[in-house]
Amino acid sequence: MNPHADKVANAAACAPETAVDTGNWTSKRRDFMRMLGLGAGAATLGPVLTACGSSHAQSTSEALRAQLVQDEAFWTGVQGMFVLNPAKTFMNIGTAGSMPATVLDTFETMNHAKAVDCLNGYSNLLDFRKQVAPGFGVDPDELAFSANTSSGMCHAILGLDWDPGDVVVTTNHEHGGGDTPLRIATNRYGIEVSRIAMPVGNNQTAATYVALFDERIRALKAQGKRVRAMMWSSPTYKTGTMLPIAELMGVVKAHGLISIVDGAHLPGMMAYNYAELGMDFMSGAGHKWQCGPGSTGILIVRNKMRASNPLPLPKWYPIHTSSYSPLDRTTNGTATYDIAATITSCGSVHTPMFGALVQACNMWDQIGRKKIETYDLTLSAYLKEKIVERWGVESLYSPKDDPKLCSGLTSFNPFQNKADVMVSQKSSQFVSRMSSDYPQSFQIRNSNFAVIGAPADHYGVRVSTHLWHDATDVDLLVDAMWDLSKKMA
Repeated sequence: MNPHADKVANAAACAPETAVDTGNWTSKRRDFMRMLGLGAGAATLGPVLTACGSSHAQSTSEALRAQLVQDEAFWTGVQGMFVLNPAKTFMNIGTAGSMPATVLDTFETMNHAKAVDCLNGYSNLLDFRKQVAPGFGVDPDELAFSANTSSGMCHAILGLDWDPGDVVVTTNHEHGGGDTPLRIATNRYGIEVSRIAMPVGNNQTAATYVALFDERIRALKAQGKRVRAMMWSSPTYKTGTMLPIAELMGVVKAHGLISIVDGAHLPGMMAYNYAELGMDFMSGAGHKWQCGPGSTGILIVRNKMRASNPLPLPKWYPIHTSSYSPLDRTTNGTATYDIAATITSCGSVHTPMFGALVQACNMWDQIGRKKIETYDLTLSAYLKEKIVERWGVESLYSPKDDPKLCSGLTSFNPFQNKADVMVSQKSSQFVSRMSSDYPQSFQIRNSNFAVIGAPADHYGVRVSTHLWHDATDVDLLVDAMWDLSKKMA
């Protein structure tokens, strides 16, 4: 029996007699999973550049590529864990990821067991939360399972104890998953929303965002406004800019605010310790970079006071639950009650979905979340450098030189005639033809966003680089995009 398969089966709370069948696995995947089970995987990865960091500013695309190739065997093994259609190159993980084969196996096994014994899902999934929480640096009472990022943002925003006239400072590049509950709170509770115009491109730093938020809050306070909260995306889904959480939390604490982070892309991409960051809420997806099933999300809720954020916990009420505690939450380092249980428990939940998500999280922990983050960012850094070589640095919407602003998402203007990026149909045609006109059938996307000083929205092309990609995928993608940009000129 594959030792990692045993571990996965136990992690997903499956009975031993329903262990995952590995008979149809390829030898490469069996060997790789065996390596993980023996703990060798953690030592196999060589030193990868801290993408967008330290030596990155002095690195050429060739140096980045050499660093990626150095660990090619390890990541080829990782790629063998997935069942992706080989006729396509999937580079839109920012919209949807793919469950690894063992996660699919566990999902099927648990569904079968549920059907055989007519099992219910009345649970707050504490056992699952205990397994997943350490990988995110929090306690089980601070990690809730939600349906997706949008669901988590609704929990966070609509559960807060708003007063008329409360102001939330956010940006003009937010996703509907956060904007929609803000609109509801505006209409229902009378809150106000103040939006900061987002910069784009490489000419920005973490200090840019500290100044933008701090200056806006001070200006609002000078007008007599009552600023209650900051909400932002890290990274933004539009340009992939990683708004710097640690630095923005400095602004939050300086002004005594509630902090709400749309972290849709964080789980599975970044190796963050959320207790150390200290935000009140972080809502992330389980089905994107974390490669769990659809209809799963991870919601981090600050539930005790730590040095990372000594502010009082905000008053919050559950909006979608089968349990409720009227107790005020703690004023010290010990939780009053399990707030994550309140959020997770709502009637009979579909436990196989979350069991499969747990397995995906355990696999990430086995590989090493920091290793995955470093690889993702190195791929992204390589892609950005290749784009700059062809199109120039001015084509980038995603920053590349400040490590605090980098993510696995890359957004840029691929057109020879730069004004074409403001034509929605042409941008959509570019995305479509990248799939239809090239043998690799590249799956990418575009997104529209406001650009300061531009007469219309830009429809930038967005690429996601994740652990099933390699340097050759990036090379082929860039060559195809350059070829298509000339054909569409």
